[in-house]
Amino acid sequence: MTQHVEDPAAGASRSGHVVVLGKDPADPAVLGGKAARLAELIGAGLPVPPAFCLTTGLFEDFLRETGLAAQVRTAEPRVIREKILATELPGPVAAAVLAAYERLGSPRVAVRSSALREDSADQSFAGQHDTVLDVGGNEALLDAVRRCWASLWSDRAAAYREDGAEAGAIAVVVQEMVHSDISGVLFTVDPVGGRPHRMVVEACQGLGEGLVSGRVSSDFFAVDDRTLEVVEERVRYKVTKCAPVEPGRIGMTKVDPAARDVPCLTGEQLRELAGLALRVRSHYGGTEQDIEWGLRDGALHLFQTRPITTRPAPDGAGRADRHSPYVSEQPAEIRQGTLWSRMDIGEIFVGLMTPLGLSFARYYQKHVHTDCAAALGVRVTGDADRHMGYLQGHVYLNISYTAHLLGQCLPTRDQRHFTSRFVSEEVDLAAYRNPFGTFPGGVEDALSTAVWLKYTAAEVARTRSRAEKMVSSRLYEFDRARRLDHTRLSRRELHTELNRHLGYFHDMHVGYMPYYINAFGFYGVLTELCARWLGEDGVNLQNRIKTDMSTLRTVESAREIWAVAQAARRMPRALRIIEEEPLEGIEAALRADEEGRAFWERHMEPFLRMNGTRGRQEMELTHPRWIDDPGYLFQMIRRYAADGASGGAAEGTPGDAFGRSGGDTGEARKVLERLPAAKRRTIETVISLYALCSELREATRMAMITSIWLVRNVVYEVGRRLVDAGVLHSLDEVAHLDFEDVRSYLATGADAREVFGRGRIDEARRLHEYHKRLPEPPLTFVGEHDVTQAVRPVPDGARLEGLGSSPGRIVGRARIVEDLVWQADEFQAGEILVTRYTDASWTPLFAVAGGVVTDIGSMLSHSSIVSREFNVPSVVNTKHATQRIRTGDLVMVDGDTGVVEVVEG
Repeated sequence: MTQHVEDPAAGASRSGHVVVLGKDPADPAVLGGKAARLAELIGAGLPVPPAFCLTTGLFEDFLRETGLAAQVRTAEPRVIREKILATELPGPVAAAVLAAYERLGSPRVAVRSSALREDSADQSFAGQHDTVLDVGGNEALLDAVRRCWASLWSDRAAAYREDGAEAGAIAVVVQEMVHSDISGVLFTVDPVGGRPHRMVVEACQGLGEGLVSGRVSSDFFAVDDRTLEVVEERVRYKVTKCAPVEPGRIGMTKVDPAARDVPCLTGEQLRELAGLALRVRSHYGGTEQDIEWGLRDGALHLFQTRPITTRPAPDGAGRADRHSPYVSEQPAEIRQGTLWSRMDIGEIFVGLMTPLGLSFARYYQKHVHTDCAAALGVRVTGDADRHMGYLQGHVYLNISYTAHLLGQCLPTRDQRHFTSRFVSEEVDLAAYRNPFGTFPGGVEDALSTAVWLKYTAAEVARTRSRAEKMVSSRLYEFDRARRLDHTRLSRRELHTELNRHLGYFHDMHVGYMPYYINAFGFYGVLTELCARWLGEDGVNLQNRIKTDMSTLRTVESAREIWAVAQAARRMPRALRIIEEEPLEGIEAALRADEEGRAFWERHMEPFLRMNGTRGRQEMELTHPRWIDDPGYLFQMIRRYAADGASGGAAEGTPGDAFGRSGGDTGEARKVLERLPAAKRRTIETVISLYALCSELREATRMAMITSIWLVRNVVYEVGRRLVDAGVLHSLDEVAHLDFEDVRSYLATGADAREVFGRGRIDEARRLHEYHKRLPEPPLTFVGEHDVTQAVRPVPDGARLEGLGSSPGRIVGRARIVEDLVWQADEFQAGEILVTRYTDASWTPLFAVAGGVVTDIGSMLSHSSIVSREFNVPSVVNTKHATQRIRTGDLVMVDGDTGVVEVVEG
C-alpha cells in the first residue's frame, strides 16, 4: 500500500508522541511495557540498540483521524484489525514516524508492539502482539507500524485477555536491527529446576527467533551468580539457524560446519553477559528477569527484559518419587526395585518427546498397551499404570512388570530370556531381583498356559492372512485420508473422525505386537543356539548367517527412492527443479511444470502411497511425515541422482548397495557345516522363522505408523483452528498441548480458551525446554534416577567401545548427522554415519554409508538390522560418539569387536 506522506515538518505537532528511548522524558504509561523497560535500560547505560517509541498518543491520533476511534468500541475485533491493516496512516502521523526514522539514520529496524499491560510483573503478554523484523525503507516501516497496531485486536491477543477486558491502547518500538551472530535468553534464576544461585543461559546460532520457536538447537550454560563462573555446560550439535535469507525475510539456513559442535559463547563472554544480567536485576530491585540478548561482532546487546512471572518450586518440593518414572504412587519396594528400559521399545518412542508426544504415549499406555499384551497370549494383563513410565521427557518400559506378566507364556517363563534383551551395561543383572516376583503357579499358571497355547495356535494359523489384511487396510485408510478435506469438517465430524482413527490405531498396534515379539524371540533363540553349539566360533555369528532379508519393507523403501531418483535423471526438467529450487518450494514447482507434474504423478505419488507415512520418531505427533514434508526425499533424490550418474550400480553407489543387501552366506555357512545335521537343520529352521517374522513385522509396521499419521492429521487440524481462534500463537505450539485436551475439546464443544489454558501451555513449554537441557537419562536403570545429578564428563581419548551389531571393519571419514532433513545432501558416499540413534526414516542414508556408529542402540535396533542388510559395519550403544567424534575425523569402525577409534583427528 502506498502511503500519502506530508513533509516531515508537518509532523512536528506529533513530536510529543514520538519518544527517543533513553533520552526523551516520557510517562511510562504511554510507552507500554516493552518500551518503558528499554528506555530504563538505555538510561541505565546498558547496551541496548538505539530505538524510538510511537506512543499510545500517536496511536490514538491515528484512530481519531481515520474515524476508527468510535468503531473500536463496538465492532468485532477481526473487523477492527482488518480495517486498520487497510487504512493509510494520515499524513501528519506518517510524517512523525518517518522523521524519527530519519533521525535514527534510516537503518534496517525491528518493529515491535508494546502494549500497556505487556511484560508486567503479574502477567506476561510476550508473543501476543506482532513483531516485524528486518524492516527497511519508509513504506515497509509504515506497513509494519500498522501491523503492530492491528495486532492489539488479533485473535491471540483477544484470547489472552480476560473475558470482557477492553483492548486498551498500544505503543510501538522501532529499534535498530542487530543481525546477531549468536542470540539467546538469560534467566537470572533457574526457571524450572529452582536450584539457587544459578543463572541459566540458552544460546543459539543466528537470530533468537529460532530459539523462541523451538526450531533450532541451542547450547545450555549455568552460571553462578556469585562468582560468574560457568558451573554447567551442554554443547549441542547445531545444524540450522534463523537468519535473513533476503532483505526483509527471515528464514532457516545452515550453520557453518566449523561452528556446529563448538560452544556459542566463550567463558569470558558468559561472564560479561552474566554481569550485565546482574545489573539488570539490580536495577529492578532484585526482581528475577528473563532477558533476550544478542552478540554481533563480539559485542553484546540487550533487546528485551521482563520479570519472570512464575517461580519454580524449590528442588524436591516434597515429592519422594520425583525421580521415578511411575505415573501413580507405588509401594517403596516396587518403586525402588523396578527395572526400567527405553531400549528397542518399538523404535517409535526413542528420544526426547514433546508434551503432546508424551500425552499421546500415555493414551497408548491406558487404552492400547494392555490389549497388545493380550494379543501375545497373556491372560492377566495387569495394571495399565505399571506397564510404562516417563522420566525427563523420555518413555520407558517397565521391564520388571512386563517380565512378571510374560511369565504366563511358555517361552518367557524364565524371566531372564526377556529381561536380558532390554538391559544395557549400566545395570548389573547379577544384583537385580524382580520386585514383582514370578507369576503365581498352581491353577493360575495352568489357566495362563492354556490361554497362551490357544492364542499361539491361532496366531500360527492366521499369521500370513492377518498380515495381508493389515497391509490392505493401510492402503484403504491412506487413500481415504488423502481424499478427505479436514478443513471442511465440523467440530462434531472431526470428533467422529478422531475416534475412527483411534480405533484403527488400537487395532494396528495390537495386530503388530505378535510379529514384533516373535521376531525378537527367534533372534534370541538364534543367538543362544549359536553360542551354545558353536562356542567361540558362534560369537556374533547370528549376524552373519541370516538369509537374504532385502525384501524388508524398510530396505525396500530405500530401493524405491533410488528408483525414483533414476526416473528423475531421465526427466531433465524435473531433476533441474529438484536440484535448483529451495526444498520447501520443490513440490509446488514440480506440479506447476508439465514434465514436473508428470514426474510427480508417475513416480512420487506411487512412492508416497507406499511409504509416505514414514517419519522420524513416529509416536511423536509433532514430526511431519514424508507425505507432509517431502524435503528429506528431495534431498535423497538429489543424492541418489548424483551417485547414479556414473551408471547406477557402480561399486560404492546406492545401486551397488541394493544389489549386495542381504545376509553373508560365505564363511558363516562353513561354520554351520561343522554341526551335526539335526542341529544344523534346527538353526536353519530358526533362521527361516526369524526371517518370516521380520518380513511380516516390517509389512505390518507400516499399518501401525499409518494409524499414527491419521491421528496426527486430526490433531493438526485442531491446531490450525486454535491458531485461527488466537488460542495458539502458531502451529509450533501444538507441541505443547495435551492429547487428552484435544479429545475433550472435540467431544464436549467447550470453549477453546477454557480447554486449552494459556498458563498450562506456557508451563508445558517451559518444562519441555528444561528437559531439553538436562543430560540424557540412562537407557536402563533400576529404581529411581536423579535427573539433577552432576553431569558425568565425557571420557577423554580416541577409543570408544560399544556393541558390534553388524560385522566388518572399515576406516573412513566421519560425518555427524543431527538433522536428517537438513544434512542429507551433505552426506558423501562411503562416509561413516555418526548419530545419536536412527529409525526407519534413516534407511535411505545407509545405502551410501561406509559404516554406522550410534550413541544408542542394541542388536535389534534399526541401525543394527539395516546395517546388517546392507553389509555395512556398525557399532551401536557407544554413548558418547557424537560428542567424541567430529565431522571429518578419520575413524575405524570394527563391527565384530564393537570398537570405534579416531585414527586421525
